[in-house]
Amino acid sequence: MRYLRRELESQVTRAAKSFPVIVLTGPRRAGKTWVLQHLFPKARYFLLEDPTVVGRLRTDPTGFLDAVKPPAILDEVQNVPEVFALVRARMDVRPRLTGQWFLTGSQESPLMQGVTESMAGRAAVLQLRPFSTRESSKVSLLHGGYPEALGRPTAARLWFSSYVQTYLERDVRAVTAVKDLATFRRFLALLASRHGQVLNKTDLAAPLGVSVPTVTQWLGVLETTAQVLIVPPFYENLGKRLIKSPKVYVADSGLACHLLGIETAGELAKSPFAGTLFEGFIAAEIVKAQVNRGQRPEVYYFRDAQGLEVDFLVPGRGGAMSLVECKASRTVKPEMAVPMQRLAAALRAARRKGVSLSLSLVHQSPNTPVPTQAIAPGVRALAWRDFVAGL
Repeated sequence: MRYLRRELESQVTRAAKSFPVIVLTGPRRAGKTWVLQHLFPKARYFLLEDPTVVGRLRTDPTGFLDAVKPPAILDEVQNVPEVFALVRARMDVRPRLTGQWFLTGSQESPLMQGVTESMAGRAAVLQLRPFSTRESSKVSLLHGGYPEALGRPTAARLWFSSYVQTYLERDVRAVTAVKDLATFRRFLALLASRHGQVLNKTDLAAPLGVSVPTVTQWLGVLETTAQVLIVPPFYENLGKRLIKSPKVYVADSGLACHLLGIETAGELAKSPFAGTLFEGFIAAEIVKAQVNRGQRPEVYYFRDAQGLEVDFLVPGRGGAMSLVECKASRTVKPEMAVPMQRLAAALRAARRKGVSLSLSLVHQSPNTPVPTQAIAPGVRALAWRDFVAGL
């Protein structure tokens, strides 16, 4: 598949001019290596999953790195965590040289521990997610954004099946001890069936016959490896009793569809999960836009005990806030905007000094052009591609 420009590229090249080490994390097969090799074609490449390379590095680490002339790409560096200390030692000899070492890893938690301990202040840490619709028009609700699933959509089912198998064997077992892989696979399917719902760990643990701490551990692995999105509730003193548990989404909609057994666009359209899948797809696009700008992911949802609910709240600059409601329908109605209008009124009343709010009703693209985006006072109705383009 031909190379497609990634929005994160500008952040990577900027970091390479200021830091000696760039650490690029993200889920496996998101395209990290391809991006670095495209941006830095003269950098030498070493895959730290190659038994020969790993053996040489562990047998004679000093000799191995002495033979490496930076810039160099060390791929899947979490497999040999001692590399961090070795790279730091070389970096300290010539601290003003930038763009020397490019490290990639699929396991964010162990990788970040190595960065924290060995390279605090010396490394720029960035995250690459699968393709967004801003990067490729092939990204879709059915196929998600992983490059290989998009490149061969007819083989997407087989690719996702292999991806789950590989992910289980490599990443999950490397992060935590999963003794019963069959139970963990059932956990993934069960989690997909709770896509877009308020997280209830007991509800997940009971059908599997495992403990709540086990579910907590598994969710932690999935979150740190960017396989799920945990969307926390929005807290503010609005004089309301608020739901305090987060929502959970499978991060890639293509993987979510695979876990739910949805294989075609027709099955997706008829699925009872169509609405929550669309909601999660928009959440993932919001997060991708944030991380591609070098920002930390920040998106919330709102629900109170009286049933008032808004899908997403996204903080902006200067205290601004975007309220987003997602509807999988191609036809939108003014009453769909009422929850956002009620929440906006409560936010304005609570903050008193005034707050900049934007209200967007995001929906599937209509079959015929819509003459106006206005749907209700202060609310825009946007086809999802238009909404994503403006993120």
